[in-house]
Amino acid sequence: MEVNGNAASVITPTSLVFCLNGERFELSNVDPSITLLEFLRTHTRFKSVKLGCGEGGCGACVVLISKYDPVLDKVEDFTANSCLTLLCSIHGCSITTSEGIGNSKEGFHPIHERVAGFHATQCGFCTPGMCVSLFGTLVNAEKTNRPEPPSGFSKVTASEAEKAIAGNLCRCTGYRPIADACKSFAADVDMEDLGFNSFWRKGDSKDLKLSRLPQYDHHHKNITFPMFLKEIKHDVFIASEKHSWHSPTSLKELQRLLELNQANGTRIKLVVSNTGMGYYKDKEGYDKYIDISGIHELSKIRKDPTGIEIGAAVTISKAIEALKEESKSVFLSDFVMILEKIADHMGKVASGFIRNTASVGGNLVMAQKNNFPSDIATILLAVDSMVHIMTGTQFEWIALEEFLERPPLGLESVLLGIKIPSLELNKSESSEPRSRFLFETYRASPRPLGNALSYLNAAFLVEVSTCKDTGGTMIDTCRLSFGGCGNKHAIRAKNIEELLAGNLLNVSILYDAINLLTATVVPKDEASKTAYISSLAAGFIFQFFNPLIDSPARISNGYLNGYTHPHFVEASKLKENRKQVHHDAFPTLLSSGKQVFKAGSEYRPIGEPVMKSGAALQASGEAVFVDDIPSPTNCLHGTYIYSTKPLARIKSIKLRPELQLDGVRDIISSKDIPNGGENIGAKSRLGTEPLFAEEIARCVGERVAFVVADTQKLADMAANSAIVDYNFENLEPPILSVEDAVERSSFFKVPPVLYPNQVGDVPKGMAEADHKILSAEMKLESQYYFYMETQTALAVPDEDNCITVYSSSQCPELMHSAIARCLGIPENNVRVITRRVGGGFGGKGQKSIAPATACALAAHKLQRPVRIYLNRKTDMIMAGGRHPMKITYSVGFKNDGKITALELQILVNAGLYPDVSAILPRNIIGALKKYNWGALSFGIKLCRTNNPSRSAMRGPGDVQGTYIAEAIIENVAATLSMDVDSVRSINLHTYTSLKAFYEDTCGEPLEYTMPTIWNKLAVSANYVLRAEMVKEFNRINTWKKRGISRVPVMYEVTLRPTPGKVSILSDGSVVVEVGGIELGQGLWTKVKQMTAFALSAIQCDGTGDLLDKVRVVQSDTLGLIQGGITAGSTTSESSCEAVRLSCNILVERLKPLKEKLQEEMGSIKWEMLILQAYLQAVNLSASSYYVPSNNSNRYINYGAAVSEVEIDLLTGETRFLQTDIIYDCGQSLNPAVDLGQIEGSFIQGLGFFMLEEYETNLDGLVLQDGTWNYKIPTIDTIPQQFNVQILNSEHHHQRVLSSKASGEPPLLLAASVHCATRAAVKEARKQLLSWSNLDGPDSTFQLEVPATMPVVKDLCGLDIVERYLKWKMANK
Repeated sequence: MEVNGNAASVITPTSLVFCLNGERFELSNVDPSITLLEFLRTHTRFKSVKLGCGEGGCGACVVLISKYDPVLDKVEDFTANSCLTLLCSIHGCSITTSEGIGNSKEGFHPIHERVAGFHATQCGFCTPGMCVSLFGTLVNAEKTNRPEPPSGFSKVTASEAEKAIAGNLCRCTGYRPIADACKSFAADVDMEDLGFNSFWRKGDSKDLKLSRLPQYDHHHKNITFPMFLKEIKHDVFIASEKHSWHSPTSLKELQRLLELNQANGTRIKLVVSNTGMGYYKDKEGYDKYIDISGIHELSKIRKDPTGIEIGAAVTISKAIEALKEESKSVFLSDFVMILEKIADHMGKVASGFIRNTASVGGNLVMAQKNNFPSDIATILLAVDSMVHIMTGTQFEWIALEEFLERPPLGLESVLLGIKIPSLELNKSESSEPRSRFLFETYRASPRPLGNALSYLNAAFLVEVSTCKDTGGTMIDTCRLSFGGCGNKHAIRAKNIEELLAGNLLNVSILYDAINLLTATVVPKDEASKTAYISSLAAGFIFQFFNPLIDSPARISNGYLNGYTHPHFVEASKLKENRKQVHHDAFPTLLSSGKQVFKAGSEYRPIGEPVMKSGAALQASGEAVFVDDIPSPTNCLHGTYIYSTKPLARIKSIKLRPELQLDGVRDIISSKDIPNGGENIGAKSRLGTEPLFAEEIARCVGERVAFVVADTQKLADMAANSAIVDYNFENLEPPILSVEDAVERSSFFKVPPVLYPNQVGDVPKGMAEADHKILSAEMKLESQYYFYMETQTALAVPDEDNCITVYSSSQCPELMHSAIARCLGIPENNVRVITRRVGGGFGGKGQKSIAPATACALAAHKLQRPVRIYLNRKTDMIMAGGRHPMKITYSVGFKNDGKITALELQILVNAGLYPDVSAILPRNIIGALKKYNWGALSFGIKLCRTNNPSRSAMRGPGDVQGTYIAEAIIENVAATLSMDVDSVRSINLHTYTSLKAFYEDTCGEPLEYTMPTIWNKLAVSANYVLRAEMVKEFNRINTWKKRGISRVPVMYEVTLRPTPGKVSILSDGSVVVEVGGIELGQGLWTKVKQMTAFALSAIQCDGTGDLLDKVRVVQSDTLGLIQGGITAGSTTSESSCEAVRLSCNILVERLKPLKEKLQEEMGSIKWEMLILQAYLQAVNLSASSYYVPSNNSNRYINYGAAVSEVEIDLLTGETRFLQTDIIYDCGQSLNPAVDLGQIEGSFIQGLGFFMLEEYETNLDGLVLQDGTWNYKIPTIDTIPQQFNVQILNSEHHHQRVLSSKASGEPPLLLAASVHCATRAAVKEARKQLLSWSNLDGPDSTFQLEVPATMPVVKDLCGLDIVERYLKWKMANK
């Protein structure tokens, strides 16, 4: 490539060449802004890579990239996010997706088969990404020179296998089975530790187990690197009409390119891997992209005695590898120890597939230019790093500190490299070093393994020596750096460095340093977290220096690890006599669990743990979701323009003029609704909501228009840049809180039939009480669904004014009628097809109707297909989520803790439209009634506010009700200074009180299994002994406290009418349609089992393997009407019952023929019987509509959980050590599916109670709008030991084959984690008081939901370190 003096005259643009799953692609004229994900999903048949977030935060889009390195003559294989990787950057690479490692045509890979066999997939949307993450780890493990693993295993270790998916999010499973599938490949795995699966039975020998696992051959190359790619030159130049992509291979070329463009004002983007786009989205296009990853000087690592130099384009993963290699050198010098710790800390930055591509230089430049809260800047600042900068043709080395302080780097400057200088020690005369370097890094972040920004990070490099006179620790020099959220960039705490340097370390100087520090490290924004962050800084300093006061001799080994400090190891003796997991201070992960159940044999194959239908297809990525359906010809893409004001008149909507020309086709609004059509965007029995705001937008996130463009990317850009002109004249202020709503009497009516009944006589109960708590208040916030697949639909216009809509919905029937009403056409002109949903949790109910209706309206108007795939940010802003509420209660109770009366006032923030909020009162009270309150009265108001309407979310109202009950019990116990578990026990129902509280649903006395569960759990979870051990742990540990809690759950469910249809085809195969939608809850699997069971009643040969002959097909609202809504946990069982009724009809029709044939032939095969039935014109299709009877349509689910947690008093971090659950599933229809539901539901509840903040600003705009700030549980935030037992109780003859629901009730059990955290916090507060010599009770505090790190730390004392040091000085 040549570059002339004044203008770039390029000989010829080159083509982009790469391989995809073994197929060669050659492209010219590529738009350089297109990502690999976009290309894969729109230009190839490979759809396993999914768009989950577009930010690199979820792992659904992970691919394996293989790249040839001609210098080393080897192929590198690494996982990467295709949503951030630019297509042009994979020139010469080979890409492998989940279909590429195995599929249904060429055979599944053992990864796919094991994921399926360990029941590790539910909705399946995230599964292909998980499989590729694991595959990448296996491929790289096989390259190591570790010893040969036993046959069937990989060289990977169990810990590595589990960490392979640390950056992947899953909202369905709760991760444990996925971890098991991963660990099954590891040579060092304990087979006993692997959870329940479909390969072996309990008690099988290790060899038998191994023989039954799908065989993995670690020698077998699954992917071969195509030879022709090794010949490809990497200096690719690609030009499209407006944009170009350059890949210079030398600094000279780069200088020329930059020089040229300065002259003509071109918009340039310098890229290495483009991962920064996950955080700083591109708001506009660029003219030129310059890929600097091919420049040799930027991608090399140099080591010499003066230090280690890392090129700016070196990836974080490679930097980690290089730094760790140093530690293999013979002498373990201080410098090697420092490099190792830097590497360890870098390993907690982002996630594996981001570290594989993100460059160290890019991270530092983002910190310098955009104030990105970088960990890497902080740790490099502490070790006095230098940076190498090129500006034009000038080169300079400057200190990192100065670099960060400078004005933002201009385009003419490029960061070339970073140098970590090696250390010089003070030598005494005898040439023995008399001082040592101590180095430590810290980060406090919501996820231990990374994939989360830290609240604060720090690194301290301190040179210490032993004082000759006192034997104490002298601080010779120190560098203390802090970074993370809040400050502009990483800073050094210089005043503290000055205070400490040259001084003897003691308690009082440490106390002074910490007081000075909290005045220094105060973030410049985010006022709410300011105190927390400065408290973290104090904790880090304390953690580092305090051990040196107590035991100076420990300096000798240089390994001053924050986690091996004396007071962090106090518990080691205690650990040895614990049978649970080793709760190490640093998460090496390795979660484990036990699953206990009894498979049913009465109704085979019902009751058997049959593998989930289509699981392997989900793993390979061949399962088709709505957005995987190929776009029809002429298809357009749409997205919403939404209001950014809570209450405003809309005067006009304009797009930025430069966008209108390019492929934006229309802006659809309420004006486009045809004559006779209605402005309707959702409908339930409780009311409707408009598709678009008409003149006034009434909440932030309300839909005002729908932009339609040639691509989804263009539609999103147009919507983002839309200019909406608002007017506020003559409008009252918006109602944004429940208090405002009360003041202005803004409420929704609850139909009397849905309002629950009061119980007993409250004034009488209050009069009998020995104690009362009056008008106590608490608040509960919202939660976002975080389905992995956002809202999506595809509408295709058809002949004769008809339309077909493909949708991801829990209620196609309601959607069907909303579309017909909106378009003003009869319902028989509309067809809605739903095959599977990539996670619903209630959010794909009412909320899925508008996207489909908007697409239908646009398609109807433009007579072209229109589709939508909502971006994550818009989805989060509009979703509404769980109902926030404010609760005021008064409770009366006896001296022994028995409660006599409870009175509640609850204000629910329902948002702008009714949605299904009217179901909340009954649900809240239903779950709250799990205790015998003596008497219960309540007033529940649904407040209408100018917020997005809240909708049902898994356990809607029930989860809040169960929490309210627990908070009241905790308060009563605290007031009486009683053990909270005994207060719970004394208030559990007897069957008599159960009848009074649950009149219609209590069932027979034998059905009330709660007392059994409660006692059984105490034994199986070893509750009493563990409670004692927790006490002992707390007694001997100062900075860690544990809590344990046992919580019961009762949950009422209702069965709804459901249709089913079964047809037997001429070859004996069976096709089934049901009203219920497969959301990942295993509905299709249970329906298949029911079909096989019910048809086997014909009793002919070959009905034993009927299960393999059954296929359940997608829901079609014209094929099967009255499908209802899939919600409330009972759709699987009612769909099964509908299918059973249909099968019974078929069996009756076939019986006479079967008996006749049997007489003639002796025995008859199933296929023969069906063939004869066809010849004799027997009707082999039957449909039915199951309507539950009044005495069987509602019942109660019972369960209980014990959870144990450990909190870190210095950071507020809570670690979930162990959870034990016993749950009554009746006679489980499929224990494998029900186990998955119980675990997944519990982990979603854990997110609500502990991790997920979903807050709004003063206008009601959601603050958490992506994976960067909304943190759902990950594999490192689930209980380390997770034991689940399914109680198969026999006494439910009114139920469908005696089964019970499992989808929602277990979510409520996660309250046990919150209660355990409260118990640990209580211990911390008790200790804090003892330091101030106050021993009074201080237990009536409230722990907010979610109990995030800042919340926990706040209650443990933000000044805990200062108070401890003060106490120490006083007691010297």
